[in-house]
Amino acid sequence: MDADHNPQARQMGDESMARNLAFQAQAIWPQEQVLFARYGLHGALRILDVGCGTGEITRRLAERYAQAQIVGVDILEGNLAIARRAGAADARVRYQAGDAFALEFPDRCFDLVVCRHLSQAVPDFPRVLDEIGRVLKPGGWLHLLSEDYAMLRMPRGARDPDRFWVATVLPYLESIGCDGRIGRHTPPLLQQRGYAGIAMDYVVVDTLRVPRAVFAGIVRAWRDGYAGALAEATGRAPGDVRADFDAMIDAIETPPRYAVWQVPVVSGRRA
Repeated sequence: MDADHNPQARQMGDESMARNLAFQAQAIWPQEQVLFARYGLHGALRILDVGCGTGEITRRLAERYAQAQIVGVDILEGNLAIARRAGAADARVRYQAGDAFALEFPDRCFDLVVCRHLSQAVPDFPRVLDEIGRVLKPGGWLHLLSEDYAMLRMPRGARDPDRFWVATVLPYLESIGCDGRIGRHTPPLLQQRGYAGIAMDYVVVDTLRVPRAVFAGIVRAWRDGYAGALAEATGRAPGDVRADFDAMIDAIETPPRYAVWQVPVVSGRRA
């Protein structure tokens, strides 16, 4: 994947992203895992995890599908090294470097393709969907976690968190060609590609369902990885951007204040 297709490479390769993915897995997977039951898949499956990162969910998929052969693909060797170390004991799981825009697999070879936390990170995500559709078997399932940064709601204090996501984060993503609202834009993309059984579900990451330290860990990792890039793209002072993040972290960590992130999960069956 060249720089035009991976404009967030520096942030995705930062150590903060490994922390972020670990906290997100803790927060999201307990609710998300039940969605896989609707696909009715079992036995000797072939599963592809596109944009697998550090393998947090690849390993969980291996636990859920005990007879499956699973391939995790990511563009960053640093993330793959972490994934390989963490999952070295399971011979059914393989990690390899790869470009989501040009997957090195034959047509129609996977029963399930999982793609999480990738759609908001790349420009022209429909092209990735076309590649996924190529390698997915007819009747196979696509499971997409597509983030939407206008679906984060934090309590307002001296700073306005709603304005932060809409006026700082979304413009930054637009400036590098990415769609920060891709979650709500994904169901029509699947419909246009002929998927059946399209469903939109939401994992609710909030201060009632998720431990406050875990939720705060997600936002803290975003702060550490992205504050500089957000400041540069929007002309804000880096310290001011960090202060917005710190206010949200404080709100999440302080009972009984309430914060919530609705995380879209879109699925469909390949025709």
